[in-house]
Amino acid sequence: MNIPYVLTPGPTEIRENVRLAMSMRTTNPDLDVKFYDFYRNACEDIGRLLKTKNQTIILGGEGMLGLEAACASLTEEGDRVLVIDNGVFGEGFADLVKLYGGKVEFFKGNRRREIDIIELAKFLDKDSNFKYATIVHCDTPSGVLNDVSKICPLLKKRGVLTLVDSVSAMGGEKLEVDNWDIDIVIGGSQKCISAPPGLTLISMSEEALLAMKIRKEPIRSFYCNLLIWEKYYENKWFPYTPPISNIIGLKVALDNILEDKNILERHRIIAESLRKTIIEAGLNLYVEKGYSNTVTVIEVPKGIEEKQLREFMLINFNIMIAGSFGYLKNKVIRIGHMGENARKDLISYSLYALQEALKHMGFQCKCDMPQFFLKQCRTSDF
Repeated sequence: MNIPYVLTPGPTEIRENVRLAMSMRTTNPDLDVKFYDFYRNACEDIGRLLKTKNQTIILGGEGMLGLEAACASLTEEGDRVLVIDNGVFGEGFADLVKLYGGKVEFFKGNRRREIDIIELAKFLDKDSNFKYATIVHCDTPSGVLNDVSKICPLLKKRGVLTLVDSVSAMGGEKLEVDNWDIDIVIGGSQKCISAPPGLTLISMSEEALLAMKIRKEPIRSFYCNLLIWEKYYENKWFPYTPPISNIIGLKVALDNILEDKNILERHRIIAESLRKTIIEAGLNLYVEKGYSNTVTVIEVPKGIEEKQLREFMLINFNIMIAGSFGYLKNKVIRIGHMGENARKDLISYSLYALQEALKHMGFQCKCDMPQFFLKQCRTSDF
């Protein structure tokens, strides 16, 4: 099997030490009491990454499990929930809320821009009677980054619990859970963390946990019930057998991140250099304001089929980038520069492949994209 260089917005490339860690001999994670310490240490690493003292856990399932589990655990029949929507995933939260009996109210934002804090404040001045609100940190299909450092405190001042999907931002964007009043935040192993798919990273405030405990009706799930993790360490009892090899790999990936003191700066420089290159080449960025440092979304030039463009890159250069879906299907391409993908060599090579694919399909770039990109980030060593 010929494995391509994966420059999608997750899953990402995985460092060799993570892959090697996953090949280690494993024990029985339910019965070996030493694994409970290992698991807790990994959770403490997540807390350090998120700058939180809240409870952190690792769930055996891709990031979507965390999003559903949070909605399942918080939502009771008839609860009013505010869904802050300026993208596919922002809107998608509504389906999870409704699944567990919640009544959705939307705050709609411009899908090419970050959420307008002033407009949100005006909305909340008129109506803030919500149990919790959902917000996507980075809406991956469009590449819009929302400023949760301002959104969450705005909600908390009005007594609204905050639920943040940071699956595509956690590890590549600044995230300070305690300082920013985030009650629940969800991440995924396969994005900026650069571990294999299959794990959810989640932190929960005491206020969020209390809301789950004082429900009038039981949580309508077992696997998606976040309360089943209460006192797992004290009781030495996992609610289900954890995927031990994935967790061992995740621990090494977290160590990689925590040891990289310039990781956020690396993401910022790579992202800014890429955006400048795209504009210089005569292409258009989809986002107008609120750029993510983990994914860049580019409008496909008229007359070019995005699927054919991506296939040309894959077949001829072994580079895999992504299209999008929903209202952006067949309209844009996405380059992921998160985690181990936020490297000069990978991005410059992907730009070369993109440039050649565009040329083959009749679009001539106005600059040599890989050379221009490398000049923009020439002072960096990543």
